[in-house]
Amino acid sequence: MSEIGIGTVTTKVPARLDRLPWSRWHWMIVIGLGTVWILDGLEVTIVGNLSAQLAKEGSGLEITQTQVAGTAAALYVAGACLGALFFGWLTDRFGRKKLFIITMVVYLVATAMTALSFSAWWFFLFRFLTGFGIGGEYAAINSAIDELIPSRYRGRIDIIINGSYWLGAAGGALLTVPLLNNFAVNIGWRIAFGLGVVLGLAILLVRRHVPESPRWLFIHGRDGEAERLVDEIEERVEQEKHVRLEEPAQSMTIHQRKSIGFGRIAHTMVARYPKRTILGLSLFIGQAFLYNAITFGYAQILSTFYGIDTSTGYFFAVIAVGNFLGPLLLGRLFDTVGRVPMIAGTYIGSGVLLLGTAWLFAQGALTSVTLTACWCVVLFFASAGASAAYLTVSEIFPMETRAMAIAFFYAIGTFVGGVAGPLVFAGLVESGVPGDTALAFSIGAFLMIAAGLVEVFLGVKAEGKGLEDIAEPLSAAPADASASR
Repeated sequence: MSEIGIGTVTTKVPARLDRLPWSRWHWMIVIGLGTVWILDGLEVTIVGNLSAQLAKEGSGLEITQTQVAGTAAALYVAGACLGALFFGWLTDRFGRKKLFIITMVVYLVATAMTALSFSAWWFFLFRFLTGFGIGGEYAAINSAIDELIPSRYRGRIDIIINGSYWLGAAGGALLTVPLLNNFAVNIGWRIAFGLGVVLGLAILLVRRHVPESPRWLFIHGRDGEAERLVDEIEERVEQEKHVRLEEPAQSMTIHQRKSIGFGRIAHTMVARYPKRTILGLSLFIGQAFLYNAITFGYAQILSTFYGIDTSTGYFFAVIAVGNFLGPLLLGRLFDTVGRVPMIAGTYIGSGVLLLGTAWLFAQGALTSVTLTACWCVVLFFASAGASAAYLTVSEIFPMETRAMAIAFFYAIGTFVGGVAGPLVFAGLVESGVPGDTALAFSIGAFLMIAAGLVEVFLGVKAEGKGLEDIAEPLSAAPADASASR
């Protein structure tokens, strides 16, 4: 697709958004957009923990547990990867708001259809489409959040929102326990998916009030609309805070355009910001392997080595809580201490802790409880780092390529985590030999440490900076040279 120009405009919209104090309007953004990660965590965990029920006779589906955990999971991952790339392109082309509404509708319809599944092929099809919608959410939502949240809060908010995936995971793990024990075999799993639809509808109602990104509007020729929108936001904030906002001095001049071709996007990532592209790939691949080293087959580890079969949901809920507490408690430090030391520290620290866990496990020194406690500590730090990976790729590339950059790295991380990770770790975990499982832990740990070292050398000091200062828009005029790390 070719680039189509419109005109040239000078605007203070980015500076006006960045100097806003925190307000109820910002909470509306967080609730309307950020809660979708809870849905993703709920989806993935429910399917994993209900796989045995789905495979039982009388469930309403002729499906095996291997098909649920294998084929259906792979299709969900494939859908998420393709959805991220497809909707990521559309998000940069047609706007954040259109796409975060469309992707939520795709998710809602697909999840409702999953609950009504009557055969394996129907279940597979709508698991793929559910992933397709969720994958698209990542690009649209992260783009909108970063462009609407003031720069001094952007790090902690983005990290906590991405970490909220684990609230859904904990809820999903706990939810499966009564569904497995208190409902008929053909009813419980349908209720689980139905609850996802109810939560999604509530999110959609709030999301209707979330505006288009003013940054996207002024670049795409709708500068008048962008100015009016920021005027309305400022008026609401001033009334709430009883303050008069000062007019910022900083402005920027933009050559507006309707679209940017794939060639320009690829050139930006590979030629203009090659080191940042290497950084993004390293962070996503590192966290993908660490998470698979722990969460892939965690239930099988508990069953094989500790004889725990029916209460694994409780153990996973504990792990999920540790995952959420990391971003919640450490998120502020990514804005104060800084991106580079915190990302490098959480990556390297979690890798070292996992190596220690691997050694203790291989020595037979851990019980099911102490192993879960070790996982919790590892993931407390790893989760903050992994959430910061999403923050990193969403803020270090120019605005015109932001959604596509998020989609690209998300697709890579999801593919590695959902396909390559299990292929590497499956045989190691299934062997039943403690040393093999410890090796799986160690592989994940070393890749996480390596990604942390890449952050040390290539990391971008983005804390407190406006998005346009971190990566100058491709549409900026005059085209001053940007720092290209």
